[in-house]
Amino acid sequence: MAARPETEQLLDDLRNVVADTEALLAATAGEAGSRADEARQRVAESLEQARIRLQELEYELKTRARAAAHETDRYVRENPWQSVGIAAAAGLVIGLLLSRR
Repeated sequence: MAARPETEQLLDDLRNVVADTEALLAATAGEAGSRADEARQRVAESLEQARIRLQELEYELKTRARAAAHETDRYVRENPWQSVGIAAAAGLVIGLLLSRR
């Protein structure tokens, strides 16, 4: 089971934010001052939390996809003729919809 486009877009956006934040931290590494150091420390902590959460989301998404694929496989193996009928009906509906365009 593939992830929904919105979910994939969200994950891509989060990856981009993490990459941009890492670049910002690297670019401001030479800035002096206690306020700059404190800000970099807070950003680094937030970045690490975001990175961990992104890994958790990716793991959860993969786990759900595997579970859905397993359930689909189980259903098809237990009900082969119903599965063929459902696939044929879906193909017919999609064909009708596409032919109207």
